[in-house]
Amino acid sequence: MSKATTKTAKPARPAGKGGKAAPKHKFIIDYSRPAADQIFDVAGFEKFLHDHIKVDGKEGNLGDKVKITKNDQRLTLTSQIPFSKRYLKYLTKKYLKKSTLRDFIRVVASSKDTYELRFFNLSTADDEEE
Repeated sequence: MSKATTKTAKPARPAGKGGKAAPKHKFIIDYSRPAADQIFDVAGFEKFLHDHIKVDGKEGNLGDKVKITKNDQRLTLTSQIPFSKRYLKYLTKKYLKKSTLRDFIRVVASSKDTYELRFFNLSTADDEEE
């Protein structure tokens, strides 16, 4: 004797909902410390990101997929497509190198979706020399 197997039907999806919603990625770069000392050009950094972020293999092709907004202390990048936090760090370091600030400022992850620009701690090097 064999057991009869019954398959239960999966509940139907509610009408009006398409497939998966587009993934949203939100990253924040906090540049408050260098901007307070007026050595960091915020407008230049925003323009650099607009010009250098690649979407579909082309630079400067942000469209509606990637949005960059800034306020006094932070720059926020919101993406509708998959976007790597590491790529944002790479571009930030590239900008710092271009503007000759890489020797003084570092990029540190302060939380899961936030980078912070900090000065290198130079006081410890001075203490060792004395």
